[in-house]
Amino acid sequence: MDAVKVLVITGSESDLPKMQESQEMLYSLGIASLLTVASAHRSPQRVIETVRKAEAAGAEVIIAGAGMSAHLPGVVAAYTDLPVIGVPLESGMPGGIDALFSMVQMPTGIPVATVAVGGARNAAVLAARILAIKYPEVAERLRAYRTTLAGEGQA
Repeated sequence: MDAVKVLVITGSESDLPKMQESQEMLYSLGIASLLTVASAHRSPQRVIETVRKAEAAGAEVIIAGAGMSAHLPGVVAAYTDLPVIGVPLESGMPGGIDALFSMVQMPTGIPVATVAVGGARNAAVLAARILAIKYPEVAERLRAYRTTLAGEGQA
């Protein structure tokens, strides 16, 4: 499973360190990903082109992280039928509550699965769970990861 299966996209270079956590988690689970920056407001055409190019290359899940008005995951979801996982990032209102509400209040037909504010690692785990339906080796790595968590008292 060497081809990129997950596109990780964020709207700002300042959000890269947090979103790299998604990519690192995916890597640890043996899932190839691509991390890129494209703003729903400053470069909407780049967002659309990035999503379409990822689909054509075989991506099966998209993780989109955004703070403040947090439109990126919704814009991505409007242009694809792939599962979109939103990661609200804290950069606007205290606690990132504005980003969270922006992602979970999507209109009917354009869903964005949303993790906790700053939950980039959990977004990667959720993407892996989606892929595990189709890829038994991902399912096995997820089981091993959960076993590790249980051993650390985190499950």
